[in-house]
Amino acid sequence: MGEAEISTQTAVALDGITKRFPGVVANRDIHLSVAKGHIHAIVGENGAGKSTLMKILYGMQRPDEGEIRIDGTPVSFHTPGDAIAAGIGMVHQHFMLADNLTVLENVVLGSEPRRGGLALDFAAARKKIKEISDAYGLDVDPDVLVEDIGVGARQRVEILKVLYRGARILILDEPTAVLVPHEVDELFENLHGLVREGITIIFISHHLDEVLKVADAITVIRRGTTVASVDPKSVTARQLAELMVGSELPSPETRESTVTDTVALEVSGLTMGNDGGRLLLEDISFTIHKGEVLGIAGVEGNGQAELVEAIMGIRASTGAVRLSGADIGDWSTLRRREAGIGYIPEDRQRHGLLLLAPLWENRILGHNSGGIWIDRKGARADTQRIVEQYDVRTPGIDVDAAALSGGNQQKLIVGREMSGDPVLLIASHPTRGVDVGAQAAIWDHLRSARAAGLAVLLISADLDELIGLSDTLKVLLRGKIVADVDPANVTPEQLGSAMTGAGEDA
Repeated sequence: MGEAEISTQTAVALDGITKRFPGVVANRDIHLSVAKGHIHAIVGENGAGKSTLMKILYGMQRPDEGEIRIDGTPVSFHTPGDAIAAGIGMVHQHFMLADNLTVLENVVLGSEPRRGGLALDFAAARKKIKEISDAYGLDVDPDVLVEDIGVGARQRVEILKVLYRGARILILDEPTAVLVPHEVDELFENLHGLVREGITIIFISHHLDEVLKVADAITVIRRGTTVASVDPKSVTARQLAELMVGSELPSPETRESTVTDTVALEVSGLTMGNDGGRLLLEDISFTIHKGEVLGIAGVEGNGQAELVEAIMGIRASTGAVRLSGADIGDWSTLRRREAGIGYIPEDRQRHGLLLLAPLWENRILGHNSGGIWIDRKGARADTQRIVEQYDVRTPGIDVDAAALSGGNQQKLIVGREMSGDPVLLIASHPTRGVDVGAQAAIWDHLRSARAAGLAVLLISADLDELIGLSDTLKVLLRGKIVADVDPANVTPEQLGSAMTGAGEDA
C-alpha cells in the first residue's frame, strides 16, 4: 500500500460525541477525523475534555451520544479490552511498569503466550518482542530489568506493550512530559518509524512547539467541544495558544532580580544512602536567599526526590539543613511545615491530595496542627479565597478533589502551599501535566511570591521553565551536583547535555 493511499483513509472518526456527568457536559458534539498512518495531535486546556474523549475511544467510558468508527466501521466499546481487540492501544502519561520485572515480563503481562495451553512460551514472546522492536526501531532489550533502564527506554517499552497486543492505533498521553530534549528527538524518530509502517498515532500534549514539530494535523478542543482543525504548517504556537485559551502563549521568562542577602535555606554536605549501601545523595551543598529561585535540573531518578525528602524530613540523611538560620535536622516534617516550608509534590494525586475528600478538607491537608479540633468555618472560608485568587474552576468547595481537572487540582495545591506566607517553597514539577493557561497562572504566582521575598527550590523536567524562572541553576547527576549554569545564557540543549553527563569526561 503506497503512502498516498494510506493518507487518504480514515483510521478513526468521532462524530457528535457527547458525554455528560452530573452538573457538567465534558464533551459536547465532538467531531474528529484521524487519517491512517498520520500523527494527529489533540490540544486543549485541562478540563477541555481531551481525557474524557480518549477514555471514550479507549473503552473506559461510553458516550451518551455520537458514533465511533474505526477504519470506516461503526463500533461500540464497553471495555478497554474491546478497544484493544479493535486495534487501539493507549500509552498513559504515568508509566505502568513493574520495576522488578524484566522488559519481557512487563510486555507479556496479561497476554502471556502459552505452549499447549499451559506452559508459558517465553521463547515465542522473546522472538515476537525482538521482531516488533526491530521492525519499528525501538531498540528494546527484552531481558533487562525495567529498574535498570532510563525514562526514554521505559517509554519505548510502553509503546512495545501495545504493539505486542496488535495495536494499529496508538493514543499517547503527554508522551514527552518526563523526557529531556535528546530523548524527545529519539521519541519523534520512533513515532515517524511507526507511521512509516502504517501505525496511526493520536498525540496529546501541552507542549505546543513539540506538537507543531511532530504532528501532521492538529485538533483543538475548548470547553468540551472541537473549535478548530489546523495544519501545523500554517499555524504558529501563539495562534494555537489563542485557539486553546484565547490568550497569548505564556513565557516563564523572569529577568529582574529580587534576590536579597538574607539566607532562607542552607544545605551543607547532605548525604543519603539506601539499604544496599549505595549513595543516593552525595555531599550536596547550596544556599537559597529570600527572593531567589534555585532550579535543580536533572533526568528523573538522579536524586531529586531524595533531595526533597531530606529537606522535608521524610527520609533520614546526614549533613546539615538550616531554615532561616535554625538547624532543622532533627525536626519532624510537621514542625518543618509549621516553620514555613511549603511543598508542591511531584505527584499531586498520590502525595498532594485526598482525591475523595472535598476541597475544603484538602485545604488543611498537612496544615492542621490544632490537635483534634478543625476550624471548619475558617478552612471553608480560606478554600473559597484560594478558589477565587488562583482561579480554581470548580462547582464549589464541597466537591471532591477527584472531580477537578489536573490543572485545577494543581492550582488548589499551589494556593494551599503559598498560604500563610511560607519562608521556603519546594516546588517539584509545579506545572507538570497542566495546560498553558494554568501554567501561566502558576508562573505568575511564583513570580509574585518571589518578588515578595519567597525562597523557592524549583525542580522541573520542563527545561524552558527551569531556565526562565530560576535565578540560580544547578545540575544533579547520579546524586551529585555536577554543574552550576547561568540561566541567562544556557540553552535547553546545553542543559539537557549536562543533565545526561555528555562531555563530563572531556
